[in-house]
Amino acid sequence: MTITDANTSRQNEENTEQIMENTAIDTQNITNIDNTAQLDSQSESIIEVRHLGKIFGTHEVLKDIDFDVQKGDVTCIIGSSGSGKSTLLRCITLFETPTAGEIYFHGEDVTKTKSAPKYREKVTMVFQSFNLFNNLSVLANCTIGPRKVLKMKKDEANAVAMKYLELVGMSAYINAKPRQLSGGQKQRVAIARALAMSPEVILFDEPTSALDPEMVGEVLEVMKELAEAGLTMIVVTHEMTFARDVANKVVFMDGGVIVEEGAPEQIFTSPKEERTKAFLSRMLAEKQNA
Repeated sequence: MTITDANTSRQNEENTEQIMENTAIDTQNITNIDNTAQLDSQSESIIEVRHLGKIFGTHEVLKDIDFDVQKGDVTCIIGSSGSGKSTLLRCITLFETPTAGEIYFHGEDVTKTKSAPKYREKVTMVFQSFNLFNNLSVLANCTIGPRKVLKMKKDEANAVAMKYLELVGMSAYINAKPRQLSGGQKQRVAIARALAMSPEVILFDEPTSALDPEMVGEVLEVMKELAEAGLTMIVVTHEMTFARDVANKVVFMDGGVIVEEGAPEQIFTSPKEERTKAFLSRMLAEKQNA
């Protein structure tokens, strides 16, 4: 399929079966994700958050946050809008400067680092709004980081980008510009771009919230395959099914604090805290009424 054909078919509302066909992931390639994304047999804390706080003006957004992320963890952070989930991710990636507390990456407190960009090479983020460069092709969006930051040569960067674009089912669209893609396709390109940097951890900030309902499944399927391959992930999401079925740890936040955390089966079947029970009941009611 050419890019022109793809664009024309999208404009004519190409059916969902064709879209899902384009999302097919080569599971053989997934096993070839860089060693930094492979599940190690030994538990190893990559990120440790200690007494983290964040204040905007007079509003305390995060209050004494503590949690750990080990290699191979898929941690889903759930909670109502405004509970501090996205701010927590932005603090972990140092896009926001914490007001208090420490964030340790392999034992080093990165809140004191003078090289946040270097740290973000290893702890990167996929945003809900994609953040692609609209003037660049799909391929160029995925090679600019490896070339400019990791100092790869063009051929090497292209090979790495193609590996991950194929992985997320977007290798047929390398010459397309973001404006020619659907929301789900843009998010898959954003995931490939993050993987091309060979990070140890990828943070996802509500990666499906800006998508049309029919596009949500294709992005979640990519993320599920990455989780099964051992990629360490922290995911802020309202997709409770994904959190229940894919995560090995669920964190529930409310009012800027971690109210409860545990294994998915514990959080979703027998939560201990009343606030957790109330939130899950609301989510279930909203899903039934949708």
